[in-house]
Amino acid sequence: MTPARCLALLLALACLPLAAQGLPPEVEAALARAKLPPDAVTMLVVDADGQAPPRLAHRPTVPVNPASIAKLATTAAALELLGPAFTWRTPVYVDGNVRDGTLQGDLYIKGSGDPKLVAERLWLLLRRVQGLGIRFISGDIVLDRSAFEAAPADPAAFDGEPLRPYNAAPDALLVNFKSLVLTFTPLAGQARVQMEPPLAGVRVPATVPLAAGDCNDWRGGLKAGLGEADRIGFAGRYPAACGERSWPLAFADPASFAARAIGGIWREMGGRLGGRVRDGRVPPALAPAFEWQSPTLAEIVRDVNKYSNNVMAQQVFLTLSLQRQGTGTMAGSRELMQQWWRERVPGAGLPTFSNGAGLSREERVTAQQLAQLLQAAWRAPLMPELVSSLPLAGVDGTLRRTRGNAVGLAHLKTGSLRDVAGVAGYVHGDSGKRYVLVAIANHPQAAAARPAIEALLEWTARDR
Repeated sequence: MTPARCLALLLALACLPLAAQGLPPEVEAALARAKLPPDAVTMLVVDADGQAPPRLAHRPTVPVNPASIAKLATTAAALELLGPAFTWRTPVYVDGNVRDGTLQGDLYIKGSGDPKLVAERLWLLLRRVQGLGIRFISGDIVLDRSAFEAAPADPAAFDGEPLRPYNAAPDALLVNFKSLVLTFTPLAGQARVQMEPPLAGVRVPATVPLAAGDCNDWRGGLKAGLGEADRIGFAGRYPAACGERSWPLAFADPASFAARAIGGIWREMGGRLGGRVRDGRVPPALAPAFEWQSPTLAEIVRDVNKYSNNVMAQQVFLTLSLQRQGTGTMAGSRELMQQWWRERVPGAGLPTFSNGAGLSREERVTAQQLAQLLQAAWRAPLMPELVSSLPLAGVDGTLRRTRGNAVGLAHLKTGSLRDVAGVAGYVHGDSGKRYVLVAIANHPQAAAARPAIEALLEWTARDR
């Protein structure tokens, strides 16, 4: 199809009458059981190729909060604007001579927004440093985070849950999502405690006492003290019946996390440091000793969409303006997203973009806009990369627990916040047709709409 014909088709679709239609009986029944009114949801089912009128349209032009469904726009734009083979590079600089295993100077690490510089990949980066013959750094390890605009971030601002990993803020040098994992393993009458990654200057007890009884609220039973930056403590016990369990946590002092993780891993590897790990800028004339490379964008997009990783989505979002404007800013990326949307989804109107992740109360989009985005993506050359990044119903990601007759028949991005629940993506019908499905609830009891959304999914798949 020529670009002109594609544009004409999209404009025609934008003008299709999308008046409210009666919902399928099974969907209405599920909403009634949940005590949710029909105006709590917006639902739209259309052909993926855009060649037919909507099969179902219920309040499709009403702006709603999409929650993490917003990641669809971020990832679709990134795949096109950056390319699926795009990688983030983290250059490492050596400022000084290396003699007998000692760097007589400073080591610099400059972040460029790598969304997946997790603990094991950071360990490999530092192994490369040791491969240069460096075991002792007489000066400092300096972290350059200037690639992203520094903005104040309060991890408790969104929902009052600062220790939830999903509230981690983006960072040009994002290390392990600014999160740690505590693992508890019952052994010899007590539970061993392991923290990953090791954090310099953070004290964690090696063991906690075991408790009898069922494994119910085991986290509450530990009576953990998690609010201090230099120690994690436990005043309670760990139930032996739980076996081994892991507890992911955002760090109490996110601004110091990268420095503590790099310092802790460097020491655990046998490296020594004469100075400290601190923030700073790379000297302008210094050339990198090597560059550490991230996984490809296609792999990153899969993590973002399958598991709805908020901070990874924000890293991708900020990278859009970093690549075009030299610095990653939220305002710059929003402008680029608006420009991209106008060019790729003409006639649909502009959604309200926020931070690229959907972790926002201000984001707004209509079901019609999302459907037109998904239809345009279906016809785009990079369609396979986007579709395969979405959770497969009943199989993996955030849809792995889906049950019923639609298991394996839909690739859908999920969205969930307080007062928001929904899905948007592609459904394979019994007839062989592919449909775009959008279903979003905005209501104080939005979570109760999930059975109705699953009923709509099954109704869409049964098209014969």
